Formats: sequence, structure tokens, C-alpha cells
Amino acid sequence: MKLFRTLDDVDVKGKRVLLRVDLNVPMENGRITDGTRLERVAPTITEISDKGGKAILLAHFGRPKGRDAKDSLKPVAAELSRILNKPVAFADDCIGEAAEKAVAAMKDGDILCLENTRFHKAEENNDPAFVAALAKLGDIWVNDAFSAAHRAHASTEGLGHKLPAYAGRTMQAELDALNKALEAPTKPVIAIIGGAKVSSKIDLLENLVSKVDALVIGGGMANTFLHAQGIGIGKSLAEKDLAATALRIMEKAEAANCAIILPVDAVVAHQFAANAPSHAYGLDAIPAEGMILDVGPRSIARIHAAIDDAATLVWNGPLGAFEMTPFDRGTVSAARHAAERTKARKLISVAGGGDTVAALNQAGAASDFSYVSTAGGAFLEWMEGKPLPGVAVLKIK
Repeated sequence: MKLFRTLDDVDVKGKRVLLRVDLNVPMENGRITDGTRLERVAPTITEISDKGGKAILLAHFGRPKGRDAKDSLKPVAAELSRILNKPVAFADDCIGEAAEKAVAAMKDGDILCLENTRFHKAEENNDPAFVAALAKLGDIWVNDAFSAAHRAHASTEGLGHKLPAYAGRTMQAELDALNKALEAPTKPVIAIIGGAKVSSKIDLLENLVSKVDALVIGGGMANTFLHAQGIGIGKSLAEKDLAATALRIMEKAEAANCAIILPVDAVVAHQFAANAPSHAYGLDAIPAEGMILDVGPRSIARIHAAIDDAATLVWNGPLGAFEMTPFDRGTVSAARHAAERTKARKLISVAGGGDTVAALNQAGAASDFSYVSTAGGAFLEWMEGKPLPGVAVLKIK
């Protein structure tokens, strides 16, 4: 059953299409260092243009406090034009005379990028007058920015109440992938959750234990769980004050019949540095002066076995200090194993979050996963079971 309106439900020919996209790309010295997000939105822009719609791009860039030249979308529009292989006009405001003139000059199939929506404080306040000023520029609104869907801003949510609203192709792909991962998954489902801190993922863990069959906990987070069980973790990173929280999550998992998979051994070093001398220890023998920096070989084998037992995998966060060799071994090995299972059509694999994407790219495994989300906060909030305003507004009523 279809839950959201998409571009399949509208004829865009001759229409002014306000298209919310994610152009918030990393930039150094005026040069874009990673164009992944631009490549992701290209199909939706191209489709609207090819079908004779007027594609009017709305996006934010950075966190400006008012108008600031260094946060202009102008260089991003130029790079987007190169990727699309089509001209992209630019208006130096997103509302008012400059925007209205630029829109009025458009012909069917033209593409126009409006200036950074966050140059106006009213964008983040979802101010009705600002929403109305944006809505004046379009006939329909298409949201293709899942990464900003957890924010109820004017261009990400407000416009959905003023204009007919549709999901763009990137948004549609994201929602389809996420639906397959947690809402209506092929079971059994396993989640791999890593990263440094339990505190940033309490809501996530509490939501997942009621939805998945097995939960692998890695990274610094696992140390907090091990400490909570009375295991000596030496000088490892851990949030010892959250021991009671960790035990509560484990109890909740048991009640929900969700298996919690924690490390059974660990790679330990005496300094937090790349290529620091390290050794694998059983959990009963972690040196008092040592730091756990990765899961050990027996833990990796156990994670591989858990992946083998699963039909669906959801992944957020690395299993160790993956930025430094050799402490990337656990993450890389698990990522490649999941990629192989996916290629063999034995696994649906969905991953997301900044560090996760970086780790999967490092492992050379990202392209073999079923879906990799570049949305950080929105992906996390969706996994926490929270409603996303920019998605809710697209639902078929």
C-alpha cells in the first residue's frame, strides 16, 4: 500500500515546482570536497526539467546568522550545473523581488537555484509569512531532502501545508529503504549499533530492542554495557554513570526476546594512536592500564554469524576506533561480510549516519549495501521511532 504522494502522482509540465533539496555539501576554500549529495538529488531535478516542469531549488547551507557571503549557495549551484550538464540559474534571495523576477523569467524545463533559505531567521522558525512568501513562487512543493526532514522549518515542512506536496525520488528511495528495514522488514532483523556514547543513542537502543531480533552493540558504547555487568574495562572510554541505563536496556531486550550481542574479546592498546602496539584479550583479562579500541577476533566471528542468521540488517555506528589502523579491523570485516551477503541476495542491508558512511566507504562496502543513507540526524530520529515532520506532511491523508 502506498503511503506517500510521489512524482508519479503529478504532471509537472508547465508547473513551477518548489523543490526542497539537500545542497549542504562540505566545502574548503570555496571548493566542494564531496559532491555525493548533489549526485543524489540530480535524478529528481533532471526528471522535473525533462518533463517540462520549472525546477526551483530551495536549500540551506551551513548555519549562518543572517546573510553571509561564505554561506552562499552560488558556488554550489555552479557545481550542480556541471553534474546535471544543464544550466542552473541563480537568484540572490529565496523570497521577494529577486526571487520573483528570476522565477518569472523561467521557461518550461529551466532550473533555478534560490539563495540559502537560512539567510532568513524565519526559515527555522517556520514563520507563516515566510512560508507564504515561498509558496507564492510555486504551484507544487516536492520534498527531496530526507536529511532535513526531522526539522519543521518553512522549506522542509511548512510549504507542505500551503501547496500540493510530493516526495522526490531521493526521498522516495529513502522511505522505501527504511520501510523495508524496520517498518515491514523481512525477518529475522539484526541491528548493529556502534559509536562512542550510549548517551546519544539511548532512545535508539530502547526503540530497537522492541523491533529487532538481535542487537549488536560495539564501539565505546559496548564498554559501558560491559562495565555495567561488572567486567573490568581498564582505561577504556565508557560512561560509567549510565550503567543503570545499560542494564535497563538489557532487561527490556530480554523481555522483548531480542538477543543483545556484546563483545566477547577486545583489541587493547595502551595509547590512543594509529598503529599503537595492541593485543587481543578475553574480557576476563583486560589490562588495568589498557584501552579497548576494537572488537576482538572471536567477537568478529560472532558478528559474522549473527549477520548470516539475518534477513535484514540495519547499521548505525562503527564497532571500534575505525579512523585509526589497525582498530578499523572489526568494522571493516563486518561491513565486507554484510556486503557479500547482500550481493548474494541473502540480506537486505540499510546503513546510515556520518561515521557509518565513512566506515563503509573505507571498507569499500558502501556500494554493495542495499541502501546507504547520507542523512545523519533524520536517519537517527527515524531509527528512534520519532515522527519526522518533513515526511509526515507527505503522507496520503
